[in-house]
Amino acid sequence: MTKIYASHNNIISSLGFNSKTVVQQVANEKSGLERIENISILPFPFYASVIDKSKLNNAFAEISEDQNSYTRLEKMMLLSLNDVLKQSKNKISERTGLIISTTKGNIDVLENNGPFPKSKAYLSELAKTIADFYNFKTEPIVVSNACVSGVLAVAIAKRYINAGMFDEVFVVSGDLVTQFILSGFNSFQALSTERCKPYSDDRAGINIGEVAASILVTKDATNLCKEACEIAGDSSCNDANHISGPSRTGEGLYRSAKVALKEAGVKPNEIDYISAHGTATSFNDEMESIAFSRLGMSEVPLNSLKGYFGHTLGASGLLETIIGMHSLCQNTLFTSLGFSAKGTSEPLNVITKPTKTELNSFLKTASGFGGCNTAVVFKKQQPTKT
Repeated sequence: MTKIYASHNNIISSLGFNSKTVVQQVANEKSGLERIENISILPFPFYASVIDKSKLNNAFAEISEDQNSYTRLEKMMLLSLNDVLKQSKNKISERTGLIISTTKGNIDVLENNGPFPKSKAYLSELAKTIADFYNFKTEPIVVSNACVSGVLAVAIAKRYINAGMFDEVFVVSGDLVTQFILSGFNSFQALSTERCKPYSDDRAGINIGEVAASILVTKDATNLCKEACEIAGDSSCNDANHISGPSRTGEGLYRSAKVALKEAGVKPNEIDYISAHGTATSFNDEMESIAFSRLGMSEVPLNSLKGYFGHTLGASGLLETIIGMHSLCQNTLFTSLGFSAKGTSEPLNVITKPTKTELNSFLKTASGFGGCNTAVVFKKQQPTKT
């Protein structure tokens, strides 16, 4: 089967407007989470990772003079994709696919009487806006499957290329911090009033964040970026446990990771590190510890990046995939920010400080509402140039 690669990438976040800057901030253990007090959104202070509006508008002005026709999320996603298109130097053709990955899209247009029509909330409209801006030739594809959306989109792009539908696929993922999102998680009593602490015994819940990320998935090995990785194996499994709660036995995550590892031809103890979901809720973190224990991966170094960005919903999987690729490239394990002491029934080898070591592969996992789970194995690829 043809090798498929995750290559050129870009991140727009509170920690910076390009992957290099964002990864450096993570390496320096800098968190983008800030304390917010706004009683019109929530009746109590909360932590979130929010992109500065003026910085976003200034950056967007470099690619478009029209600030008024695009929503906040559209600007974020268009900016993230712009750099990937430039880096790759690929000419968009009928063999080029576009996947838009998000949980809620332009949900904020339903919250106020702003300048945008309510139809902007349709995910198909968001996809059309991105496709039209860059003149994609094919119909954009929307992947919206709760919090696995970003990493699932990478797996789907791989499958499309293997099926011969495209030669390359650009994946763009993004989600926002909005009143709707915050109130929803608050209704589950899942929001923390402190910075989140994934896998820690004193964790108190999640923080929400916003980000846009883009990546090129391609079968062309002649012009890969230095942090490019082979997408060696992937799988998705729904444990059908509960509308919002994960399986207590980690069944869906266990099965998806097991199949992804098998496809990649990698044994569990051969994976160099796990980029886990790690939302800092009691149910999620516990479920992951059980699943990784069942896989025989309790000793594999593991991190959650939620302490840097908060939970960025559908965009989290792609954001964390990109940082994982840079982690392999730099042969550095990044700290799982916020971890203090073991807080799960099964042991986890949580990364507590930046560590230099030889890295060749990582497992990216994500889990989401509705019982969805996705796992993808990435292998370091030496870039080649034409």
